[in-house]
Amino acid sequence: MASESVKVAFLFNHDQAHQIAHALPTAIALMELAPNLDIVIATTNDIITKEIRRLAEKLHKPDINIVELKTVSPMTRLAAYTFEKFLPVKKLGVYKDNLDFFRSLDILVVSEKTSLILKSRYHLDHLKIIHTRHGAGDRAVGFDKMSALFDHVLVSGSKIRDRLIKDAAVNPDKISIIGYPKFSLLPEKPRLLPMQANGRPTVLYNPHPAPHLSSWYEDGRKILDYFYKSDRYNLIFAPHVMLFHRPFVLTIDQLRLKKPGKIAQKYWDAPNIHIDLGSAASNDMTYTMAADIYLGDVSSQIYEFLYYPRPSLFMNSHNVEWQNDPNYLHWKTGDVLSDIDDLDQALAKSGQRHMDIYKPVQEALFNQSFDLSDEQSEKRAARAILKIVDEIKRG
Repeated sequence: MASESVKVAFLFNHDQAHQIAHALPTAIALMELAPNLDIVIATTNDIITKEIRRLAEKLHKPDINIVELKTVSPMTRLAAYTFEKFLPVKKLGVYKDNLDFFRSLDILVVSEKTSLILKSRYHLDHLKIIHTRHGAGDRAVGFDKMSALFDHVLVSGSKIRDRLIKDAAVNPDKISIIGYPKFSLLPEKPRLLPMQANGRPTVLYNPHPAPHLSSWYEDGRKILDYFYKSDRYNLIFAPHVMLFHRPFVLTIDQLRLKKPGKIAQKYWDAPNIHIDLGSAASNDMTYTMAADIYLGDVSSQIYEFLYYPRPSLFMNSHNVEWQNDPNYLHWKTGDVLSDIDDLDQALAKSGQRHMDIYKPVQEALFNQSFDLSDEQSEKRAARAILKIVDEIKRG
């Protein structure tokens, strides 16, 4: 059993709470498997802290101890006041303003890549940084060269492992397949929305924020208008939580700056439309489980939706040549539309085409994306972390 001489922190450093479910179950499993291990849960804002407490209660660990890191330097506060509208300044400032905390750690477990700054800029070379990733999607940014800079990577399935080795040159010995801890938060029965009592099929529209990839900027309002006028379908509009978080969306992997704009009141008021721009339900698979049909672009939530195979549709708003592109592998699970005028027919045919063509494709891609076993995924992840703890103890 691991001793108190090794200190492990799970860091949750983001503006929104969507990454928490990918790592918190592992933190709690590690506490149970290694009760003598010094484990810290670190957060950086009240949104994150509140969601951790909510999910910890669902995972039967309501008394979890949390340390909230602050941005304290005047320089960070000034930069945040000036630029936070466009850039995650506070998120970056956390590292510099809390270096003593990070120096005290032996292992840091994170679901994002920003924390690599602790090695590249602040030279904490002793610190083992473990990446849990967040989601099982196909976007290129998930397989860039930064992935190889982690000391270890926990992945959901063979699809992720194989592509990390091929595209990011990650050492296979630094990868552990652990399944998908987020699935431990699934309810026994999908929670339906009040509007679904009307018996109509419910479509989940789930656009990504990235301007060069998202369907929102070109087609989003046309999609809302289609469902506003429809007497056949319900719509859950639950975009990626970062789409409307700031007045502008800035992407770094391909430099773009775009304004998502506002949503007209008539869509909020429509009895067959449910809009959620970032509540807890956007993060805990409430909507991917409640919907009958998925409509999206590049969000990794498609793979969570496929936990139960169902019809899927994708908007190709940028006229991408996607057929042989691994970044769009998920588009093989449903019809791909280049014209919003095709949406009505595609929805009408989606159920039959799902049964005739896409259901076996969905099942195959799901199994490649998620290696699930009888052992809970978070326990598999905790055991992988304990191996690194033992390596540190051996020196």
